[in-house]
Amino acid sequence: MHGIDAAKIEQTPAFVVSRGALERNLKRLKRVQDEAGCKIILALKGFALFGLADTIREYLPGVAASGLHEARLGKEEFGGEVHTYSAAFSERDFVETLAFSDTVILNSFEQLERLRPLYVRYIQESGRKVELGLRVNPQYSEVEVELYDPCSPGSRLGIPHSAFQAALANEGALDGVTGLHFHALCEQGADVLERTLEKVEERFGDIIRRMKWVNFGGGHHITREDYDVERLIRIIRGFRERFGVEVILEPGEAIALGTGVLVASVLDTPRTEIPTAILDTSITCHMPDCLEMPYRPEIVGAGMPGEKPHTYRLGGLSCLAGDVAGDYSFDAPLEPGQRLVFLDMAHYT
Repeated sequence: MHGIDAAKIEQTPAFVVSRGALERNLKRLKRVQDEAGCKIILALKGFALFGLADTIREYLPGVAASGLHEARLGKEEFGGEVHTYSAAFSERDFVETLAFSDTVILNSFEQLERLRPLYVRYIQESGRKVELGLRVNPQYSEVEVELYDPCSPGSRLGIPHSAFQAALANEGALDGVTGLHFHALCEQGADVLERTLEKVEERFGDIIRRMKWVNFGGGHHITREDYDVERLIRIIRGFRERFGVEVILEPGEAIALGTGVLVASVLDTPRTEIPTAILDTSITCHMPDCLEMPYRPEIVGAGMPGEKPHTYRLGGLSCLAGDVAGDYSFDAPLEPGQRLVFLDMAHYT
C-alpha cells in the first residue's frame, strides 16, 4: 500500500492505513475462524489504531492486551472481548485489569497464588465472569533472533514443564484456571506451529485435557502471501478434536501486514562527515524493529547506498546516537520539507 500522494498529508509524521487493505487481511482471518472453528483476536501490541476499530469488529471478536493500559484501550475503544497477559501484575494493576478484561493470563504459579484471593473477591463483588489462564513455556521455538525468542533458554515468559509439574503437587494448584496460553512463534508459518504443537502436547497434553481453552499466542504470519492457510485450518481442527478445547490465536502484525505506511518529513540536512538527513520521526520510537531485529525498511523512490546519485544517512529526532534508519540513495538532493514514505509500517501503530 503506497499509492498515496505524500504531499497531501497535512502533518507528519503520520501513519496512513488503507481500510481496504486491512479488510483484505481481516477477511482471510475470518475465513480461518469460520473453517477451523477457532477464535482470532487482535494483539494490540502490533496494531492499535482505534480509528479502525469499527472495521476490525466486523471480523474479529476481540483483542489481546499486554497489560492494564492496553486492556483499557481494548475495552473502551475496540469493544468485544479483552484477553490480557502480562509477565507480572502488581496487586493494584491486577484488580484494575480484571475490570477491563474477559480473560486474564498469569505468568507463574507464584503470581496465581498471590493474586487468586483478589480474583475471587472481584468475581464475588462484581458478579462478572472473568476467565483465568496460565502461560506455559513449551521450551521449543524456531525463532532465529534471540531478542524475539520467547522460549530461549532461561526465558522469563511462561511456566516450563518441570515447574508446572512441581506446582501440581500442591492441592488446588489449578483452582480457578480454565485455560493455557503459549507463545513460541515470530513471523512464522503453519509448519512451525505444527512442530511447536507437538512439543506442547508432549509436555502439557494431560493438563490441556483439564482446560476449556488454549491460546496459541501470536507470531502467526497468516496474511503473508505464501502462508499455508489450509494447513493452519487442518492443524487447529485436529487439535480441537483431540482435546475438546476452544482454540484462540492472537496475531498482531498479520492483521496490519501490507496495510499502511509511515510518512515522514526531512527537517534538516546538516553538514556532517556523512551526508545526513534528520527526519521528524524516530526510528527507535516509531519503528523499533529496524534497530532491534535489525532490518532495513523500504522507502518509496530510494535505493541502496551509491545506487542513485545522492546518498544520505537517515536519522531520527531522539538523542539516541544510533537512532538511524540506515543509508539510502536518491535521484536528487533531499531538502527540508520533503516527504519520505516508509513502506509496510502499520504494525507499529
